[in-house]
Amino acid sequence: MKRTKVKIQIQNAGLYPDDKIIMLSDALVKKWKIPTQSTLTLRFGSAKHEVRIVPLTQAGILRINDSMAAKCGLSHGDSLCIQFKLSTRTLQIGPLIGVMISRVYAGAVDKPFGAITAFSRELTDACKIYGASVFFFTPEECGSGDTLRGWHYAGKWVKSSFPVPNIIYNRLTARKLENRANVQQFIRHAKNQHQTVMFNEKYLNKTEVFDALRKETGLHIYLPESYLLRNFQMLKSMCTKYSTVFLKPITGSLGKGIIRVKRQPDNTYVCHFTNLNGARKQTFDSLSAMFSSLSGKIKQQRHQIQQGLNLISIGGRPVDFRALVQRNELGQWGITSIVARIAGNHHFVSNLARGGSLSSVKDALVRSNFPSGAEGNSKLRRAALAIAKGVETQIPGHFAELGIDLALDTQGRVWLLEVNSKPSKDDNTPLSGNESKIRPSVKQIVQYSRYAAKF
Repeated sequence: MKRTKVKIQIQNAGLYPDDKIIMLSDALVKKWKIPTQSTLTLRFGSAKHEVRIVPLTQAGILRINDSMAAKCGLSHGDSLCIQFKLSTRTLQIGPLIGVMISRVYAGAVDKPFGAITAFSRELTDACKIYGASVFFFTPEECGSGDTLRGWHYAGKWVKSSFPVPNIIYNRLTARKLENRANVQQFIRHAKNQHQTVMFNEKYLNKTEVFDALRKETGLHIYLPESYLLRNFQMLKSMCTKYSTVFLKPITGSLGKGIIRVKRQPDNTYVCHFTNLNGARKQTFDSLSAMFSSLSGKIKQQRHQIQQGLNLISIGGRPVDFRALVQRNELGQWGITSIVARIAGNHHFVSNLARGGSLSSVKDALVRSNFPSGAEGNSKLRRAALAIAKGVETQIPGHFAELGIDLALDTQGRVWLLEVNSKPSKDDNTPLSGNESKIRPSVKQIVQYSRYAAKF
């Protein structure tokens, strides 16, 4: 669909005889038969203002006075999509995207959003190119009103007031922030009163994902046997069936807290615990002794028990794959990128936070013990797309971006390890290329936002 875009120009209110006047390119006024003798409604996010249109000879321009721009949260130079609906006499500009982030570091002028500051700048640049406006806000700013305070980039990071956005992109990094009463109240208000679309609205836990995907018969092939660990009997059953099992905190991330359990030929059990320096090892004479030692940890945080897999490896270091799957400008799932992640020395998980390194899929398959002739890349792509569609079908909530962690075993079979609804913006960095260029993953967020907001 061809979109019409305008560049926002802001002028001093004193230049206007009437502060309701806005000026729009004459070509658009004529094309859309926009009335110029009576008032219309200008909409930006939840903001609505009565305005009168005056034609302007300059092409592709919407000129607005500074007092109205401040009320709307518009910035000079914004490039926005524009549409006119004669039936409702509404001129709508946007979309306005609000990114919900965990915190702002007030003293850090150059990096106010910490590790995601560079991503936030990149998203701002992408909005200028593709026709949208973006601001960033924290749970502290969430209320039940029709405006909220947030930060946008205008040569430097500036805090301003914005209407409730068309789109909320959830980048909160803690469940407790998502579950705060004021955040949930704000989300309900935005959806119900302003038809705001929110995507990636919640964290997924490991057991929830596997239980849901089991309902899709076509996905069974990708699912290692796994359960919520409830008791000793379940541990015994899995450890009898498999020589290696993994215990994973169901709400964990970055490989934290994962325990690998290996049954030895003499029926002792070796546990490897992840830590930042590698893996700590502990041997137990019996399964009951191991369970007794782990019971405090398991009671404190629920764990998933999962079948161990014989993964491909490079130099004895396991390899897995992170597929970034996103909805596109037509709302359909597509693969944006897949990268291989190789575990660091002395680690059994591949997360970059644990010393892992990135590689292209092709290079990892060539260097690993993957069976020659097997179509690894196409198998990974098929699996990632099928799993994303399974999440959409079986898990309540609106998702538009998923990090899907997959593995290949030494027989060439694809396995699902985890689905992450808050994929890191660093894991998917291209392995080469121009850093000043907008990444496809960032471009996709803006394009899907335009689609979801019906621009």
